[in-house]
Amino acid sequence: MRWFGKQTAPQKDGDANAPVKVLGMGCAACRELENVTRQAMAELGQTDGMEYVTDPARIAALGVMSTPALMIDGKIVSSGRRLSKEDVKDLLRGRDL
Repeated sequence: MRWFGKQTAPQKDGDANAPVKVLGMGCAACRELENVTRQAMAELGQTDGMEYVTDPARIAALGVMSTPALMIDGKIVSSGRRLSKEDVKDLLRGRDL
C-alpha cells in the first residue's frame, strides 16, 4: 500500500485474528516493541500468535493515532511510548487466559 507516495513495509505474521497486535510504521521504536513483545510472549509460554501491523489505514481504523502501540485482546493497552520487556510481560499477565 502507498501512503503519501511511499511504499509501506509488508505485514509480518499475517494472523488478523491474533490476540496480540503490535501497531507501528516500521520505525526503530516500533520494531523494538515487536521484538520485546515476542520475547515476553516466549518467556511466558504464550504461543497464541502475534501480528505486526504496519498499514497506516488499519492502524487508524483500530483507533491508534500514536505509535508504537500494543493491542491485547482487542484493547489498546499502550500507545505512543516505548515499553520494556517487563512492562509487556505485566500487560500480558493481565490477560484472561
